[in-house]
Order: sequence, then structure tokens, then C-alpha cells
Amino acid sequence: MASPRSFLWSRRVFLTLLTGFVLVPVYVMVSSSLKPLADVTGKFRWLPSELTFRPYIDIWSTVPLAKYFVNSLIVSGAATVCSVVIAVFAAYAVSRYDFRGKRVFTVTVLSTQMFPGILFLLPLFLLYVNIGNATGIALFGSRGGLILTYLTFSLPFSVWMLIGYFDSVPRDLDEAALVDGCGPLGALLRIVVPAAIPGIVAVAVYAFMTAWGEVLFASVMTNDTTRTLAVGLQGYSTLNDVYWNQIMAASLVVSLPVVAGFLLLQRYLVAGLTAGAVK
Repeated sequence: MASPRSFLWSRRVFLTLLTGFVLVPVYVMVSSSLKPLADVTGKFRWLPSELTFRPYIDIWSTVPLAKYFVNSLIVSGAATVCSVVIAVFAAYAVSRYDFRGKRVFTVTVLSTQMFPGILFLLPLFLLYVNIGNATGIALFGSRGGLILTYLTFSLPFSVWMLIGYFDSVPRDLDEAALVDGCGPLGALLRIVVPAAIPGIVAVAVYAFMTAWGEVLFASVMTNDTTRTLAVGLQGYSTLNDVYWNQIMAASLVVSLPVVAGFLLLQRYLVAGLTAGAVK
């Protein structure tokens, strides 16, 4: 049955407005990054009066953006790997084995997502400082402490999501692997993990994005040496001026890893999120 013409035109108008709503800010960001600072701070023009790539060169010298970039890659990458590895083993244990307190564990893991992150800021700060004073292990102001902080947020959701995905993998595959001589660990690594790649990729993307764009904890738990990109972008605003064109250019450069990851892993991400939502 064909849809009414009014519905088709309404859909086209709505999608056109939605596309404009999404693309106009992106265009303003791109065009502002190609303008001299005087044009950005002056009267807004849709078309730049002068195109320049100088902001993309200056962003590396105005602030130590390369150092912040390395810190973000290390922290986000380590948090992602740790979150995925721990979540895979924890979710497999919950999905395949029955033990006392299983339901309480899953409910507790999911309930941690109800609390706002700022609620944990002061407790984690005091905990890291006291651990450093008692043991000499520098968690406050270090990459390791920031990685542990991000695990507290990404790991519960990762475990909960992979539990649902592992439940969708037939247990007959595990039993067949055990019959062929694999142990529980071999069945997990050789059978279940390859079958659950979409879910694992979705968890990895979520953990990476959580760490890559986080500002609150990174602004408190880091110093000049361990500062990440999300906090380092504030360096383009000084007492004398705000380098808006460099801020736009740096924001585009910072977004490249996330956009590239989405484009490369899109088919796995959609399948993983869908399966996790159904479960």
C-alpha cells in the first residue's frame, strides 16, 4: 500500500530540516577553522573572506597539543583494552555459570549507571591521595589513576551489555568445544569471542568514547604532564584573547579518531548495540 503524498512530503521536509540542523554547526566549525582570527571575532559571514590553513599549523604550538594527544591515546586505549578484557571474562562467567548472588551482582552492576559521575569525584580524589601517601603509588595526577577512574564508569555497562550478547550465543557451541577437547577458557577464546565480535566492538567503542571526551575527572585528576585533549583545549583561551579559529581547528583534529573509528567499525557497532538492546 503506497503512502499518502502528504506523508511523503512531510517526511522530506522533516529530514531536510534535520539534516540542516546537524550540518549547519559542522559547516560553521569548518569554515571558522579556515578563517583568520579577525574574521572569526568580527561580524559572522557564511563565506570566509580569506581562506587560510594557518590555524591548523598554529594549534600545535599555541598549546602542547601533541603531548595531550599522546596522553589521550594512552589513557583511552588502556581503559578500552582493560574494560573489554575484564568485561569479557566477567560477562562469560555470569552468562554461562550459576552461582550464589548472580542476580544481585547483575542488578548491582546495572544500578551503578544511575549515579552521576560527579558523585564519585571527591571520594576518588581522597582515595587516590591517601593511597599515594600510604604506599607511595602516585595515582593522583597520573595516567594510571585516570585509567582506573574511567574503568569505574565503562566497566559496569560493558559487563552488562556483554552478558546479554553472550546469552544470545548458543550454549551448544560451548558444549561442542568441550567435547572436542577445549576447556572452558578455550571455548571462550576460540568459540564464544569470535561469535561475539559485534558486541565486543560496541563495548570497545563505548569505553573509548567515554575516556576520550571526558572532562570532569580529567580536569581534576591530571596535571600539566598528564593532561588530556578534552582539558587541553582550554589552553586556547587566554587572559588576553580567545583563539576561536584554533579552537575549531583543534576540535576537528580531536574528533578525527572517533569519526574514523565509527566509519571503520560501523557494521559491528550497529549489530552489537542492537543485540545488547534486545537482551
